[in-house]
Order: sequence, then structure tokens, then C-alpha cells
Amino acid sequence: MKIDMLIAGEPAGARNGQTFERIDPVTGDVATTAPAATADDVEAIVAAAQKAFVTWSKTGPNERRRLLNKAADILAGKADEFTRLMTAETGSTGPWGGFNTMFASGILREAASSTTHIKGEIIPSDKPGTMAMGVRRPLGVCLGIAPWNAPVILGVRAVAQAVACGNTVILKASEMCPATHALIGQCFTEAGFPAGVVNVVTNAPKDAADLVAALIRHDHVKHVNFTGSTGVGRIIGRLAGENLKPVLLELGGKAPLIVLDDADLDGAVNAAVFGSFMNQGQICMSTERIIVDDKIADAFVEKLAARAASLATGDPRGQVHLGSLVTEGAAEKIEELVQDAVSKGAKLVAGGQRDGALVPAGVLDGVTPDMRIYAEESFGPVKSVIRVKGDDEAVRVANDTEYGLSSAVHGSDLKRAMAVAERIESGICHINGPTVSDEAQMPFGGVKASGHGRFGGDMGVIEFTDLRWITVEDPHQHYPF
Repeated sequence: MKIDMLIAGEPAGARNGQTFERIDPVTGDVATTAPAATADDVEAIVAAAQKAFVTWSKTGPNERRRLLNKAADILAGKADEFTRLMTAETGSTGPWGGFNTMFASGILREAASSTTHIKGEIIPSDKPGTMAMGVRRPLGVCLGIAPWNAPVILGVRAVAQAVACGNTVILKASEMCPATHALIGQCFTEAGFPAGVVNVVTNAPKDAADLVAALIRHDHVKHVNFTGSTGVGRIIGRLAGENLKPVLLELGGKAPLIVLDDADLDGAVNAAVFGSFMNQGQICMSTERIIVDDKIADAFVEKLAARAASLATGDPRGQVHLGSLVTEGAAEKIEELVQDAVSKGAKLVAGGQRDGALVPAGVLDGVTPDMRIYAEESFGPVKSVIRVKGDDEAVRVANDTEYGLSSAVHGSDLKRAMAVAERIESGICHINGPTVSDEAQMPFGGVKASGHGRFGGDMGVIEFTDLRWITVEDPHQHYPF
């Protein structure tokens, strides 16, 4: 299908008239033809958002709430369309598309609920007759850069709270799913948002770096949020810092799931299977390292391998558990990681050879630090089992990574499990649950190379507003000269 960008409330092409194609990773057919915007398009895009900010920032909270709730209704009603686009562009399964749409509508509703809770405070002042206040105000034009792996969830998350707080937004769509992200913009338009409040720009992969740099450098762009790889996040963070722009980064992960020797094995296996293989392991929170106490490792691995082997992999348009990876190159990387691990002593107890961009659920037992998969973010459906002796070694291995987004601990003694969880260096930890979990009202984000700042709830309001100190003073106060 052919799509347009959304600029100032109207469909738009790139200034140079160029387009690019997104290829279906399963069929090899053209999934989407989209405008290939470049840095030459930035002035018009930002101008549209800046013009809209003048009036949108003064729009009352209940009107913002009404429009956000209407957008949520419209988005939820397009679940089939979002699912179809996600499958064609990213190879994801129908249930993942449906979940994305349901959760994204919840993000919009959560943002809507916050519009009347953007509060300040009265602060005691030492000056007689003075009332001092901390007041939250919208920032201006916000740039949101969203990825392809949970495209509706993360595309909506990049814009929802910013808009709720009175900002206007430029959503830079992923090159992997331009039509999916463009449909988000359409939902805002159909809901009746004023022109320019939400703008969507698409670009060819080769132009991404220059386009993003030009957007960040523009004087009217006041905030940047980015969800994606740590490598690109470092570039975004550097550009934002050089231009003195606040930036919210949610980056890569290498999530550990620790299984203590007193864990409910079936419960731990259930959590590991879900966290490891949902969306083919292409989630920032995906379980990447399953750290198991040696006392129960044999029994755990046997159960995990059997469950992994039972998961069907194939064309996501069929009845399968695992669809396609986003590109064949991503599947090739998984194959290389497996071959490296096996050559160094790991045992592949589930999974096998890839078929194009299709990779079955796999489990590597006996992974050690000299194997690439121990440290590299795989972003795929083959997972490492690392055997340890005792809680201290489990914590050491869990923290032996540059990443720190999500984690999980399984154990029957909750006091013990909590003590282990407290020692894990991550922004998120779930006890007796999976590493993959999210709720719109929760503070979501990581530490270390997984980024900084938080989406969600009250933290989202803090991220997308500026705190101003305002005073009302006695005009007849005394001055020293």
C-alpha cells in the first residue's frame, strides 16, 4: 500500500518527491511505499507543530481529555487494520497486533486521565508577603522516535503524554513500519485534534541520521524521546546534549530471569516461555538470560526445552505461536549466535535451523561468558540458560551486563526473593512473574545502558513538562539600595 506523511493535519509527501519501500519479511513482497523525507523537510514539519503549539498549549484540560479518549476509541476500533499492517511490515502474529492495539488505547486513556492532574505546589518563601509557586507548563514541540517491535504501543507512547500535557508532537516513524505508525496519526486526525498537534514523518533508512539530527537541532524542538537500540540511543543522547535538549531514552536490554532453588518450577517455566518467546523475543524486556540454580537446573531445563519445542513457528498469517523476525538479517544473527555458543560448549536443547526470517523457539543450556550470546542482546527467540551455585552468584551474573531494563526473580520464600531482587541493577523487577510486563500508569524505564528517564503515570507528566518558579510579591517590599 502507498501512504502519506501527516503534516499540519494534511497528507503530505516528501519535498523531493522520493519514496521508499518496506518489504514483507515473510513473502518478500512490497508491504508499504512511503514518503522518503530528508532534512530538507524539517522546517515545514517543525513549523506546523510550532504553530499548533500556540493554541494547543492553551487548550483546557477537559478538552484535551475528551480528544484523547476519542482517539483511544478510534484506535481500538482499528485493531484489525493495525494487526494487518504489523504482520505485513514486521512479521508479527495476529495476537501481538491485537494486544498492541488494546494496550495503546489504554495508554491514550491513561494520558487523558492525567490532564487534570498536572499540578504544581505552593512553596514556603523567606520573603515576607510573598507567595511562591512551582508551576508545570508544557515544553513546546516534542520529537518522538518510535521503533518497530511494538509499533502501536511504542508509537502511541511517544506522543500520548506529551500531547496530554499541552505539547505538540512530531512522531518519526520507524522505517520498518511506516504504515503502522502513519495509522496512529490518522487516529488523532479522525478524533478531531487540531492540525499540527500530531505530525508523522517517514524516511528511508539512508536518510534517518541526517533527518533526526536536523530535527533535534531545530530551535523549536524542545524535548526528545527515543525508544530503540542502545547504539542509536547514545547518538540521540549526544545530539540532544549538544543542543541542550532534555531527552528520555528507553534502550536495549538483556533481561535476567533468576530461578532460585525453591522456585515453583512450572510457574518459572511459564514465565520464562512467555518472556522469552512473545513476539519472537523482539521486545526490549524479553528474557535474554535464564539464570538457574544448579540444584534444580536439570529439571527446569527439561521442562523449558519441552515447552519451547511445542511452540509452532511459521507465517504469522496462520495459527502459530512465533511469526517472523523483522528481517532475514536478524534471523541470520541468531543463527550466528547459536553456532558460536555450540562451538564453545553450549548445548542446543530446543530449536533448530532458521527458514529465511523464521526462527523456532530455542534454548541453549550451559551458556558461559566466553560466548557471544552471554553479553550481546540477541533480540530473537533463542535463549540462554546459565547455571549458578547460590543466590550470590545468581545476582553477580544478573548484573554482569551493560544493560539494566527489566528482570525477574522466582522463589517461594518471598523475603529471600525480595532480597535478591533488591540487588539486581535494573529499572524494573518482577517477583514470580515474567520480565515482559507493562502497564500504562507504571514508571517504565531502565538504568545503565538501558537508558534514563521514565514513561508512564506521574513520571510521564514530569518528563513532558517544565517546572517554573513563579512568585507574587509585595510591591512595597524593602530593597537594600
